[in-house]
Amino acid sequence: MRSRYTAFARGDVDHLLRTWHATTRPPVLELDADLRWTGLEVLATSGGGLLEARGTVQFVARAVRRGRPEELHEHSLFLREQGQWRYVAAVP
Repeated sequence: MRSRYTAFARGDVDHLLRTWHATTRPPVLELDADLRWTGLEVLATSGGGLLEARGTVQFVARAVRRGRPEELHEHSLFLREQGQWRYVAAVP
């Protein structure tokens, strides 16, 4: 989760696509050049242990767009694929 946030903040599209689960990965990813990420707060996690194949992360990511603050609240599902955690999607 933290590496994906950092990739968004740095504009590292390659890392984002590599860490996206194959079943939900978009063919192309274009980042919003007007969005500047300013912080990440992890609110809760579940699963994701050493021997688990599934985990969730609830977080708030903060950003600024054209001088206005924004927040992204999400509860994300991750699956372990070939030993690496992959982002699947937001879950309710």
